[in-house]
Amino acid sequence: MSTHALYVAAAYGVTVLALSALVGWLAIDLRLRRRELAELEASGVRRRSDRDGPVA
Repeated sequence: MSTHALYVAAAYGVTVLALSALVGWLAIDLRLRRRELAELEASGVRRRSDRDGPVA
């Protein structure tokens, strides 16, 4: 394998690792935010968008 091919393969590998880490981080954060929202709603805190009445 030439030096150029190794460079390209390494670049693709680093990119795949970085994107995988980003997707994993976002998935974990989504799960944490949903859990936090469920805890807030269970404690009686409601979203402003859940108010009854006309929308301004």
